[in-house]
Amino acid sequence: MKEDTSFRRRKTHAVRVGNTAIGGDNPIRIQSMTNTPTLDTEASVAQTERIADAGADIVRLTAQGIAHAKNLENIKRRLREDGYDVPLVADIHFNPKVAMEAALHVEKVRINPGNYVDPARTFKKLEYTDEEYRSEMQRIEDTLVPFLELCREHGTAVRLGVNHGSLSDRIMSRYGDTPAGMVESAMEFLRVSVRHNFPDIVVSIKASNVGIMVQTMRMMAEAMERENMTFPLHLGVTEAGDGEDGRVKSAVGIGTLLAQGIGDTIRVSLSEAPEAEVPVAQMLVKHIGAMTRNLRGIPAAKPGGVPVVVGADITEGECLQNFNTLTLSGPNAAADAELQLQTPSDKPVALHAVYPAELTKEEVTLAAAVDLGSLLLAGYGDAVWLTAPQLSDEERNSLLFTILQSTRRRITRTEFIACPSCGRTLFDLQGTLARVKAATSHLPGLKIAVMGCVVNGPGEMADADYGYVGAAVNRISLYRGKQCVAMNLPEEEAIEHLVSLLKEDGKWVEPSLEND
Repeated sequence: MKEDTSFRRRKTHAVRVGNTAIGGDNPIRIQSMTNTPTLDTEASVAQTERIADAGADIVRLTAQGIAHAKNLENIKRRLREDGYDVPLVADIHFNPKVAMEAALHVEKVRINPGNYVDPARTFKKLEYTDEEYRSEMQRIEDTLVPFLELCREHGTAVRLGVNHGSLSDRIMSRYGDTPAGMVESAMEFLRVSVRHNFPDIVVSIKASNVGIMVQTMRMMAEAMERENMTFPLHLGVTEAGDGEDGRVKSAVGIGTLLAQGIGDTIRVSLSEAPEAEVPVAQMLVKHIGAMTRNLRGIPAAKPGGVPVVVGADITEGECLQNFNTLTLSGPNAAADAELQLQTPSDKPVALHAVYPAELTKEEVTLAAAVDLGSLLLAGYGDAVWLTAPQLSDEERNSLLFTILQSTRRRITRTEFIACPSCGRTLFDLQGTLARVKAATSHLPGLKIAVMGCVVNGPGEMADADYGYVGAAVNRISLYRGKQCVAMNLPEEEAIEHLVSLLKEDGKWVEPSLEND
């Protein structure tokens, strides 16, 4: 019997969110999130309309308290009066009562299993007996079921949104800061939902580390399949940053999974205006939509040497002479290369991505991130090579080094972990990120996180060397790893303090003239 090589998405059931359905046979839905204060009705309505005009299918808004949740009703009413029927999602952390209020007013409510029932993480090692752990499971059920029943009554969908940076101490006690822990955090809530016959749930698990995000979402899909669950999946790389860095990290993570048929709705999280996220997501979906065969996921290669960049480290002639070159072109570029890589080569392998002149620079950026990044994540590729006439030599090399950095196969620059701003953000995130980059981008190998608030901030510090976190309006706290080392600094002094901290730790070098 001939093997079916057509492109297939993972089987899911459809979840209706207002006038939009996620999963099933529906298209991949695109989302974004406002960064305006939810109590500011005018600003939130205006920005939601800009996001919708850009082409988003769903828009999320934060709701920190009851007043914010209630004001969602005013925002929704104004949008409908203006002729916008885009579904709204309330983003909730820490407070089940706020989730209950929001469920009365919007089409979907996002809750975080890491802090919906459990308190905020203390980052202390806690021990639970089996009996205590079972008691915690009952507490989850007792708190979650009334919320699900209210959502059922009002036709409100739910998103379970697990974040790498906000796993509960309870999960950490059994699983640690691991993909298995993130998957179990979601599964605990899903099992309650299945027992109480509530199917209207979309699941997301996000991380700023692209490799962890991809690994965890694959594990999530497998875990649900083992338990006969078909909930739709939402994809995103959280704290991806801005510019080329943010686009490449998002495309590598989201695109690799979409190319394997995993994912029903996506958000490209950029530290930019929310409406800027939508066309990037659209281009990414278009690139995946052209594929006729899945990227299936080859067994990971044994760790090799640090990949070289053709055109920067070696010449094209040296590559052709010394490497087995696999050319990636056309809609099934990565899948074609995947098949060839199943036959071992005596020579090191160069991945050569080729793109036609009619693509825009941004389309090349996203396509190369998916095609090269998916294979690099699996451990393949001893050299990377890109042919794209619309890119200058400098742009080509920058893109290749960014792809290598995002897959953590080769680190050549400072890595910035930066959240997309939202209504919880306590400072101008875009301007602040630019200033932090200007001061520290000459420090290769360091990971610096710029976070707008404390919801995920301290947790994401686990994957960063240093953190710059909003603590109050125009006030910043600095972290070394997960440890807060300076609290409530005036914003205008915080970068100077960050540089002093780097000097104190021996991590600082003076920028060269080339970097000035």
